[in-house]
Order: sequence, then structure tokens, then C-alpha cells
Amino acid sequence: MKLPRDVSGPELVKALRALGYAVDRQKGSHVRVTTRRNGEHHEAIPNHHPIKTGTLSGILKSVATHHGVSVEELIRLLEL
Repeated sequence: MKLPRDVSGPELVKALRALGYAVDRQKGSHVRVTTRRNGEHHEAIPNHHPIKTGTLSGILKSVATHHGVSVEELIRLLEL
């Protein structure tokens, strides 16, 4: 499955709410989101439009690993 190419930072933050992530803080153009599901996990999301594909890939891999799913399943779950 290909990565979506037009995901913005605010869209990704909103989609991650489905997995229990909430905005923890913001510094400059980056938002840190945190979840306590399956243990605590933090992720920094750039507030850009669109997020570069390499950055998006890294974020999705980290989130997928934390939740024990594949990146493809995560993209379907988040409806990106």
C-alpha cells in the first residue's frame, strides 16, 4: 500500500485521536501527541501541509510498532 501524499499535520493529529493520542504540547511548528494505550508513547508531528513522505513514513512506522499493527493496517484504521 502506498503512503498518502497529501496529509497535513493537523489532519494526522486528528486521525491519531482514534488511537487515544492527545495533543501534549506544541513548540514552534511541531505538535507532540501522547497516548497511554499499550504503555506511554509520544510522537512529534510537524504542523506542515503536506507532511513529507519520509517524515510521514517514520511517524506511521513508530505508531504501528507501538500498537502492534502493520503500517498498512494503521493507514486503513486511521482512514488516511
